[in-house]
Amino acid sequence: MSSLRRTLLSRATLSAVRSNQHRVFLSSGLCRSYAVATAPAQKPAIFGQPTHLTHPHLIAPDEVTPGISKEEYRERRRRLMDAFESDDTVVVCLAGTMKYASGDIFYKFRQASDFWYLTGLQETHSALVLVKDPSSPQGHTSTLFLRPKHPHEELWQGPRTGLDLATSLFSVDQSLDISEFPNYLRSVALATPQTEVYASNAPGDSPAPSTKAFKRRRSWSNYLGRAAEGMMLKNHQATYDSVMMEVPASRLHPLALRLAGMRSVKSEAEQKLMKRAGEVSGDAHAKTMRFTKPGQSEGALAAHFEYLCALEGSQRPAYVPVVASGPNALTIHYTSNDQIMRDGELVLMDAGCELQTWPVNGTFTPAQRDLYSAVLSTLKTCTTMCTESSGVTMYDIHRRSTDILRRELKQLSGWASLDLSQKDLDRLYPHFVSHGVGIDLHESSDGRSRSLQDGMVVTIEPGLYVPPDPAFPKAFHDIGIRLEDEVLVKKDHFVRLSVNAPLEIEDVEGTCQGLLGVGPY
Repeated sequence: MSSLRRTLLSRATLSAVRSNQHRVFLSSGLCRSYAVATAPAQKPAIFGQPTHLTHPHLIAPDEVTPGISKEEYRERRRRLMDAFESDDTVVVCLAGTMKYASGDIFYKFRQASDFWYLTGLQETHSALVLVKDPSSPQGHTSTLFLRPKHPHEELWQGPRTGLDLATSLFSVDQSLDISEFPNYLRSVALATPQTEVYASNAPGDSPAPSTKAFKRRRSWSNYLGRAAEGMMLKNHQATYDSVMMEVPASRLHPLALRLAGMRSVKSEAEQKLMKRAGEVSGDAHAKTMRFTKPGQSEGALAAHFEYLCALEGSQRPAYVPVVASGPNALTIHYTSNDQIMRDGELVLMDAGCELQTWPVNGTFTPAQRDLYSAVLSTLKTCTTMCTESSGVTMYDIHRRSTDILRRELKQLSGWASLDLSQKDLDRLYPHFVSHGVGIDLHESSDGRSRSLQDGMVVTIEPGLYVPPDPAFPKAFHDIGIRLEDEVLVKKDHFVRLSVNAPLEIEDVEGTCQGLLGVGPY
């Protein structure tokens, strides 16, 4: 029995996973049960998000979101505020806004990542203000702004947490009506000429907005969106944008850059969530391999993968999946997923927290096998570099990946006589090898130049894409292969979070052909 089969069979029974938190990984929901939950769960829900009272299968008694406790959210806020040297520091973090397809038809809401990281609150039209205060027990005060209870609107939109319960649920000092936000913000942001303000959407946030776009993004009316309709603000003139425009540019700073470093290093609780997401995604990839056959549409594979993840608790895909068959794999972010897979082609699927390539008919051709082996060799070597003690950056890993791919290609039939200049390599391997992963698919703006640190989670994803160009051997034309590992960096070792996905050629073919006990469901 292969090592893959032992792994997959030993994890045949899976509980569900949560991770709006990770690549998100998968954006998903963690299904758990607790012996302390002796009474039936409260139904219908009375809060704006799952709690232990209403969702004991998701939330433990001390948690705000699945797997993340109140104490961890408090600690995140404390670490952020303690890092500021000035006692005259204010942090302003805005919730996400509802996006609409047309008219009143809305998309499923996804919370703004930084706001989620600091609060765990899943409601829109909310804000968090932290004010450094050395006299307070935690060194700062925290005020959460959100919408009050509103029976008529909740009849249509579902329950809100409201002000009375929010303070305790989210472990903040006070909770206020969102209509009070502008006036409160003015009182703290302009408290002294020395006050430094770190805010969502401030100049320098990534991506850097133009001045015109920045003003639109900071607009209070735009921020409130449709919730502003019919809402009576206590002071119509005290809008968010007018307050922020009063803050001198020299004292207005981007919050995202301060949080990026914190978010790049995962806590033990976050690592546990990401491991679980990797297990669910890896199993779904293996089952989708078995599901694949010539004549299917690429979209059928995408739907099958998302279905399998949804059964395990996934709330939503973390990103639009790539299911690229044959020459479609030469397009790095191919997401049309609407062509028919042919016998003899490879299919490259980037979905969940995995990226795999496998033969549609279950068997690699010689050229496919050779190119796959070259990418796999690169993946394995680069993955071993993912330790803190190695002292490497993502740039170091990328340079190494380029060297290995060149060496591997030169050993293949038809490639030995080619010069393979850097320009050639850039055509064959046009993307970077790694990026940070976490609440967002691509995390940490400074990640590439920063040495890897214990607790980081990064991707390793080398690839080769051979265009139909006479400069390259014809047998390899129109073959695109990319492989990916999600790797948890530890001090002296690494942990592959994507271990459940078949990777070795024998295991990939065995899974596709049904020889390893892996079914399509």
